[in-house]
Amino acid sequence: MSAASTNSLFGMGNPLLDICAVVDKDFLDKYSLKPNDQILAEAKHKELFEELVKKFKVEYYAGGATQNSIKIAQWMIQEPHKVGTFFGCIGKDKFGEILKQKAEEVHVDAHYYEQDEEPTGTCAACITGDNRSLVANLAAANCYKKDKHLDLEENWKLVEKAKVYYIAGFFLTVSLESILKVAKHASENNKLFCMNLSAPFICQFFKDNLMQVMPYVDVLFGNETEAAAFAKEQDFDTKDIKEIVRKAQALPKDNKKRQRVVVITQGKDETVMAQSDKIETFPVVKTDPKYIVDTNGAGDAFVGGFLSELVQEQPLDQCVKAAHYAANVIIQRAGCSFPEKPDFK
Repeated sequence: MSAASTNSLFGMGNPLLDICAVVDKDFLDKYSLKPNDQILAEAKHKELFEELVKKFKVEYYAGGATQNSIKIAQWMIQEPHKVGTFFGCIGKDKFGEILKQKAEEVHVDAHYYEQDEEPTGTCAACITGDNRSLVANLAAANCYKKDKHLDLEENWKLVEKAKVYYIAGFFLTVSLESILKVAKHASENNKLFCMNLSAPFICQFFKDNLMQVMPYVDVLFGNETEAAAFAKEQDFDTKDIKEIVRKAQALPKDNKKRQRVVVITQGKDETVMAQSDKIETFPVVKTDPKYIVDTNGAGDAFVGGFLSELVQEQPLDQCVKAAHYAANVIIQRAGCSFPEKPDFK
């Protein structure tokens, strides 16, 4: 049994059913997709989902960035079950039932707000080589309501039970007030609130929302492209990753008892972390390219591995080690899936 207790890790975000397929460059070009990107679906992408299912061999996985990370953290921890709690909004439909079933299978304590105005959200993961282009159609995920779910007494009790909180930046497009309520609770009770930059468009177009939450962020995650977009929007005037993490760490913070930790991944290159007064780098686990199946979910798995050790109060270098291990497992499998048990030491 791990040192983590039930419901000690809390996540809230967009539950999506991932529709994954290996596609060709023509398909990306047709819908003007970059090989490695994350975007929200627009009207012009309506046919994309239908064409993907018709034209390519698709696989379905329970997805959504935050849900993936909570799932991976639970898998790393194994016992007890339901260390991870997850909140998000789904539709009353077949895809919603699949998400509920998948959460149960991996022992995550998912409490969905179910509504019937919008169908369960989906995300097209278009794979080419070791790149993945994600197009999210939020649908129901966009309907999460603080007053209809988060504020309910039985749900808020689960929030209070947690010690570590994680919300991906993607949720900033859905319910800023829900994020702020959880973030302030964490800050006031000296608990750990973690967030992810998630995508360049979050740093660019949802910058105001992001910066309203930033004072409460104890651990900030991101990858090199998101970090560059963030630095540009914040006028950091540098493209150097180490400088960017230092400047992100120095942004104003509400809870002065903890200094912010900033963790930036760079694909196969080293991970950079700012903690207290030092900046450290950690090489990733080397993988022969021929074993890489797809990189969809690698970033989510990194965070999941990190959180699995963080919630057990392990030192930060151990958190990074677990993060690298989890990401390495995920890229050798389709979707954000994993073997029955981890062999992480």
